[in-house]
Parts: sequence; C-alpha cells; structure tokens
Amino acid sequence: MTLEPYIDAHSHIWTPDVGHYPLAPSFQPSDMDPKSFTAQELLETCRPAGVGRVNLIQMSYYEFDNSYMLDMIKLHPERFVGTAIVDPLGADPAKAMTELLPQGVRAIRVQPLYSKKPPSKWLEPAGYEAMFAAAARTGQSLSCLVDPDGFAEIDRMCRRFPETNVIIDHMGRIGVDGVIRDEDVLALCNLAAHPRVYVKISAFYALGAKSPPYLDLAPLIRRVVQAFGSRRCMWASDCPFQVVSQSYEDSLALIRDRLDFPSPDDREWMLFRTAERLLFQPPSPRS
Repeated sequence: MTLEPYIDAHSHIWTPDVGHYPLAPSFQPSDMDPKSFTAQELLETCRPAGVGRVNLIQMSYYEFDNSYMLDMIKLHPERFVGTAIVDPLGADPAKAMTELLPQGVRAIRVQPLYSKKPPSKWLEPAGYEAMFAAAARTGQSLSCLVDPDGFAEIDRMCRRFPETNVIIDHMGRIGVDGVIRDEDVLALCNLAAHPRVYVKISAFYALGAKSPPYLDLAPLIRRVVQAFGSRRCMWASDCPFQVVSQSYEDSLALIRDRLDFPSPDDREWMLFRTAERLLFQPPSPRS
C-alpha cells in the first residue's frame, strides 16, 4: 500500500458510540464537541491533504481507558500509532505503559492535571518518575501537555533521565492567551539543550492571533526550529479542533508553503521524517 506522504503527529478521535466505548465518569455525551470525530472521519479529513499517517492522542473524554484508540490502531496499523494516557497515581503506571507498547502505543501523554500537582511540582509524583525511567528502557516517548510554567519541571526530569524521549505538545502552548512572550520562547528553546526533547509545531488555531494564515506565529516557529533543529520538530494539526471553524489545509499549508525560512530538507523533517523516526518506527528497548 502506498500511503500519502505526510504525518500528522497529533490528532484526537472519538465516537458517539458510548455504549461500546463509555466516557469517563466526569464526562457526559453533551461534553463531546464535535459530537463525533471517528477514525474514519479523521482519514476523510487528512488523506485529501496528503496526510497518510497519524499519531492518535488519547482523548480526555475517555481518561485512562484507551480502548477506542487501541481498536482503531488495530484496525488501521499501517496508518495509526498512538499516544495513550495512564494514571500516574495508579498502582503501577510504568507497567501499564509498557504493556501498551505492543499495541502500537509509542508515547504516553503526561500533564499536571493527572498528577494533581501545581505546574511547579507537576512531575514530582513517584508514578511519573517511574514512567520516565520506564520510557528510557522501552524507547517510548513522554508527551507533555504543559504551559510555560511547567517547563522547569521538564528540565529537571530530563537532567535526571537523559535517555528518555520527551515531546513538548503545541510548542508549550505559548501564545494561547494571544500574547507570545519572549521569556516563554526562551524557556522553551532552552529545553533544546536536552538532545532527546522534541517539539510539536501545532495547534495554530489556538495560538497567537488564532487565525489563518497564522503568519504571526512565524517568528516563534523560526526560533523553535533554530533551537531544536528540524529533526526534532514535527508538524501536527490537533484535529478535530483545528477544523471546527478553520481548515486542515490552513494548518498544513503554514509549514508546507507559507514559512519562508525552512529549506526543502527542513520541511520534509517537519512534515513527516521526524514523526516517522520517533513515532512510527518500533522503539528499540534499552537495557
């Protein structure tokens, strides 16, 4: 099978079939917005744009029950891998993430919400320490949904676990309030000192001016790519939120066509090679 060339490193899916795939107790079907964004709807959205593979991100509606995502990876193993969520306060989160590896889970999403700690201490729970250690062994990545006030904790843990792959989702949400602060950009770029830290260049609909063609984000993206190098940056849409009022093409076109600084080689790494190497190649367990 010949697949479309690009890789979307971050998209969510869910189904209105809450009978087969129940929501977490804290959510109701009325919370789902849009009401449906199934794996098939995602493929119908991304494939016409030339995106043939997607890293699925477990949706918070299901919390720690990754069943729907895992079933869709099993149904489309050539197109999907996954980023699961496990409970860092659970009995054995390191074992839980390791058991997900053969089911196509290449990364685990981590965030302050699940540690029940403030951003300045969000990675302190013993469960997250065990997950960092486990990821260093399995080759899985830890995908961090944080604001800039959570960067210092990532720096601390990367110093303790230098063999662990870490991904910063959505450029650390810099500009989510409409303001791109230089100190936040600098703090993100400082994480490039850790060779295994990667950045998703994504969620343009939610950052800065929050409107296509998103060229107000170009200086931020330039600094991130300069700091990390294109081989540690990967484009992602953050669907379905990207397509609620804007378009999939709007997001892809910023990297593919509109930025004036990436070389053709840089664009390839950002649009598929980085995600392919990090997420779509089976990780090599380390002793």
